[in-house]
Amino acid sequence: RNQELIKELSSPAPGSQDLYFPTIYAQPFFTQCKACFWKMYWSYWRHPQYNAIRFFMTTIIGLLFGVIFWNKGEKLGQQQDLTNLLGAMYSAVMFLGGTNTSAVQSVVAVERTVFYREKAAGMYSPLPYAFAQVAIEVLYVAIQTFIYSFLLYAMIGFSWNAANFFWFYYYVCMCFVYFTLYGMMLVALTPNYQIAAITMSFFLNFWNLFSGFLIARTDIPIWWRWYYWGSPVAWTLYGLITSQVGDKTVGVEVPGQGTIPVKQYLKNNLGYEHDFLGYVALAHVGWAVLFCIVFAYGIKFLNFQRR
Repeated sequence: RNQELIKELSSPAPGSQDLYFPTIYAQPFFTQCKACFWKMYWSYWRHPQYNAIRFFMTTIIGLLFGVIFWNKGEKLGQQQDLTNLLGAMYSAVMFLGGTNTSAVQSVVAVERTVFYREKAAGMYSPLPYAFAQVAIEVLYVAIQTFIYSFLLYAMIGFSWNAANFFWFYYYVCMCFVYFTLYGMMLVALTPNYQIAAITMSFFLNFWNLFSGFLIARTDIPIWWRWYYWGSPVAWTLYGLITSQVGDKTVGVEVPGQGTIPVKQYLKNNLGYEHDFLGYVALAHVGWAVLFCIVFAYGIKFLNFQRR
């Protein structure tokens, strides 16, 4: 009798239709985004090993570079002074930017494991998860950048001008954003963060080499110059130097050339033009959006889960 009852209950009634839901997920896309963001918010808030150390290291590195490059922004009389300033900006963005890229990878890898389980349960779609993680990282990077920018700007000795400080903060912030998103993107495209770290180092070497500090764009062979524009760090140095001293007409003493205006020196020797500043700002947005889209693509379409 029990077997007959089980058989009867397991067979659909005549004329019944298959179970149907109008959408795959119970909540709309925007609600999923909010839920994922708050999930990420609490996850990051309860992860002081990552965020507290990030802010601590940011403060220490900011003070360290501030002491090393004390008042370099006020000295523009010699060619070496401009080279020192370029070196200060190069060191400031490469050191902490590379640290961000490396540190975020293990966090993204751990969160991805949780994502696989919750995705299988149908809790949310991949895109809200990806956008939420990008959003929370951008929020923490913005706070990190304010601490770093304030220390560097004050100690390097740039002129206290609202527009100049805004440009300085913007370029440093966008630099750290694309560095962080670059690390997240590599984790999304690789099976584990160890492989992501190897890939990261390979491309960071090219970013470093073609940043415009080790060798200026005007001195790079023409057949390699295209890669200068393919290095995000080159755009950041362009923006930082040009926004701070690119419009100055004070004289700089250049061996063999006499005294020429700073603006002219930057254009002739480094290829920096102050009128190009707006395009440099847009390029930073482009790099961040590119890495964000590829990260979201990797999360949505690539599955490295092992059963």
